[in-house]
Amino acid sequence: MLATSVPTRIQVKNVLFATDSSPAADAAIPYVREIVARYGAKLVTLHVRPPLVNPMTPPASWTSTLEHAQLEEQKQRAGLRLAFGDLRPVVLFEEGDILSSLAAAVEKYQVDLVVVGTRGRSGAGKFFLGSTAEEIFRNASCPVLTVGPNSRVAPAKDKPLREIIYATDFSGEPSKAAAYAVSLAQEFQANLTLLHVIPEPRAGELVNAVQLEDATRQLLHKLVPPDAESWCEPEYRIELGDVAEKILSTANAKHADLIVLGVRPEKGFPGAATHLPIATAHKVVSHAVCPVITVRNE
Repeated sequence: MLATSVPTRIQVKNVLFATDSSPAADAAIPYVREIVARYGAKLVTLHVRPPLVNPMTPPASWTSTLEHAQLEEQKQRAGLRLAFGDLRPVVLFEEGDILSSLAAAVEKYQVDLVVVGTRGRSGAGKFFLGSTAEEIFRNASCPVLTVGPNSRVAPAKDKPLREIIYATDFSGEPSKAAAYAVSLAQEFQANLTLLHVIPEPRAGELVNAVQLEDATRQLLHKLVPPDAESWCEPEYRIELGDVAEKILSTANAKHADLIVLGVRPEKGFPGAATHLPIATAHKVVSHAVCPVITVRNE
């Protein structure tokens, strides 16, 4: 059921940075620093590697493999402490499955936001996310900030968030994601655009465009608390066409610094997590020129 207003202001007390120490992951570091400093949050960094020793590993190589892994871990720990030294991060190195390790860390450290950076891989003229990053934003129990392959290198120093886009199709319970968008806009004194994209009508469908747009605009207004007008003038936009493409084109036109999307928990076949059409969140995160926060709408 659609809420008439968003809940109280969000709190970001604990941030988890999931990293594989790659250049793509490192691209998220400036965003991690900005958020942790802005909210005065505690920082946890997590690196998960696959098991080093398994039935296929020759026993004679176990010692050298473990020694090499220890040296590599020391190097990576030093790099993380150098990047975040003043923030005094908790540095975690785990072995096993990324999702189970992440879930355990999120619960143990009461994480409010996960941040991940990902490289893209090209194919058939399109960008695709790394599988690990996609698994994280589809399955994490808390909101996830993904710095995708096309995101800017770093937020602007003077005003890191000037323009925020919140896109919704009103399914599920959108108020939680809306609360994130509104609260971040207030925290960073950013302009806020609420966007709903109406898919092109199918052949034979009768759609009164004017009535539909008016009803949609009213629903968008209900997602913003009345007192928000004291510090910003939200823009309400209704577009017609392909959902992902319209979100991306709106973000480009507004020179957005952040896109906020609602997602649902993973159910059924893989890839069925988004509350928008199946491929929408993936496409937006893959192509957006700014980071994307995905918020689970239970």
